[in-house]
Amino acid sequence: MASLRDIRRRIRGVRNTAQITKAMELVAASRMRRAQQRVTASRPYAETMRTLIAELASVSTGHLSGEALHPLLVQREVDTVGIVLLTSDRGLAGALNTNVIRRGSELIREQTQAVELITVGRKGQDFMARRGQTLLGTFTQLGDRPEYDAIIPIARTVMDSYMAGVMDRCYVVYPRFVSTLAQRPEVVQILPITGNAPAEGERPERPIDYIYEPNPAAILQALLPRYVEVLIYQAVLETVASEQSARMVAMRNANDNAKQLVDDLTLTYNKARQSQITGEVLEIANAAEAMAAQA
Repeated sequence: MASLRDIRRRIRGVRNTAQITKAMELVAASRMRRAQQRVTASRPYAETMRTLIAELASVSTGHLSGEALHPLLVQREVDTVGIVLLTSDRGLAGALNTNVIRRGSELIREQTQAVELITVGRKGQDFMARRGQTLLGTFTQLGDRPEYDAIIPIARTVMDSYMAGVMDRCYVVYPRFVSTLAQRPEVVQILPITGNAPAEGERPERPIDYIYEPNPAAILQALLPRYVEVLIYQAVLETVASEQSARMVAMRNANDNAKQLVDDLTLTYNKARQSQITGEVLEIANAAEAMAAQA
C-alpha cells in the first residue's frame, strides 16, 4: 500500500489538475457561446446562397452552345479527387478530431482515383503527414474567431487547383455543430458546382429564367468564387463551434472524474491513516502489557 505521504501528494496533484480543467471548461464555454452565435447566424446566408447558386448552375450549365459560362461549372471526367479536411489546431476536445479524421480517411479509401489533400488545422495535418499522405496545401492557426479574409487563401487554393485540372472534384470534410453534446462529421461536395437534381419520381421544376445584367459571364465571375468561399467559411465556423463545445464537455467530464478520484483517494488515505493509528495503539498496548508482566 502507498504511504500516507504519497497519497497526500496524489490528492494534491489531482486537485491542481481539477482546477486547470475547470478553468479550461469555463473558457471553452465562453468561446462556445460566441462560436455558436456566429455559426447559427451564418447558416441562413450559406443555405440561401447554396440554393441560389444551384439554381443558377442548373440553367447556366450548357448555356451558349453547350459550354459552361464559368470554369467552376465545368463538368469533366474525374481522374483526381480533392479533399479539404478540417480539424482543430489543439487537442483536449474529446473524440472530435478522431471522428473527423476517421471520416476523412474513409473518404480517401473510397476513392478509386488519385486524391489531392488539403488540411485545415494542425491535428489533421499531423495525422496525414504521419501516414505519409502528400498534402497539396495546409493551413493552421485560424484562431477561435476566424475572419472571412482568413479563409480566402484556402478557397483560392481549391479553385485554382480545380481550374488548372489538378483536381476534377472536391469535397469538404468537417464536423457540423448539432448541439453542445453532438458534432457530426459531414462530407459536402463544393466543386464542380452543380444544379439541384430532382428526386426519384419527382417532376423537375421549371427553371427560373434569370436576367443577367450586365451579362451572365460577369455575374458568375463575381458570384461563383464567393460561393466557394462562403461554403468553406461556413465549414470553418462549424469546426470552431464543434471544437469549443467538445472541449467544454471533455473538460467537464475530466473535472468530474478528478473530483471522484479525490474522493476515492481521500477514502484510501483515511483507511491507511486509521490502520496506522490502530497499529500504533496496538504497539503501545503490547509494550504496556510487556512492562506490566516484567514488573
